[in-house]
Amino acid sequence: MLKANDITIRDPYVLVYKDKYYLYGTRSHLCWKKPEDISTQGFDVYVSEDLENWSEPTPVFKRPDDFWATLNFWAPEVHEYQGAFYLFATFWSETRCRGTQILKADHPTGPFSVHSPEPITPADWECLDGTLYVAKNGTPYMVFCHEWVQIQEGTICAVELTPDLKYPVGEPFELINAADPSWADGDAGKGRYVTDGPCFYRTNTDELLMFWSSLRDGKYVEAISISSNGEIDGEWTTQDELLYGEDGGHGMAFTSKEGQLYFTLHAPNINYEEHPVFLKIADKGDKIVRIEN
Repeated sequence: MLKANDITIRDPYVLVYKDKYYLYGTRSHLCWKKPEDISTQGFDVYVSEDLENWSEPTPVFKRPDDFWATLNFWAPEVHEYQGAFYLFATFWSETRCRGTQILKADHPTGPFSVHSPEPITPADWECLDGTLYVAKNGTPYMVFCHEWVQIQEGTICAVELTPDLKYPVGEPFELINAADPSWADGDAGKGRYVTDGPCFYRTNTDELLMFWSSLRDGKYVEAISISSNGEIDGEWTTQDELLYGEDGGHGMAFTSKEGQLYFTLHAPNINYEEHPVFLKIADKGDKIVRIEN
């Protein structure tokens, strides 16, 4: 069995299903480089019953021979939706923009196969880190980042999905600009306003929060924004206080089997050294705060 510090992944995502924890993430050793054998590209899952002891990685998606992407197999997250499991992930190739495509399986351990015929994100946008959000009326959306590498001031955008999660409906609309928060510094004057890893959480007072990551003073940080109307189409305001400012991020919240609220992220933000970290947090209605582990 593995401990969290034995697992070297970025962008951790935890699905709680039938009394087990399923942990997905970006393979650190293939995060930035293209392997000689591109058939080795894919995603794994680690399984635990207690958040302490984890299984060895089990592949859940292996790159098909005819798959368009060759690099940047990033940020897998698995959502249960209408009786199946959907994996949202980032992909890139030398001839196409980076984007998020959706895979599907009957179980959290896969195997996952290609579901959306193409990436959901616009073909001429450099995008990453798509996540699923389902509105109160049942309408599904994909929320994703339009990257700073293309537009300088990175944004978080949303686009409606067809009920089967195969196609976008209409045009994307902007939720957040990374230059707007009070603490935004363009990564210490470098002009990089980064948006990464959006993920949603509805509080016990029905507020809708969005976690997302950026850079401040050269460190990876975790921010929280809140919607003005408790829905995705509200006005989003980013809170002044960061959830995590210690060079870690791209996280998400989940509730343990015992009812404890956790936030998982990768730290430190150093390639080949990052691990999943599990922070105990508390729901204060209009904000989330860290508590002592």
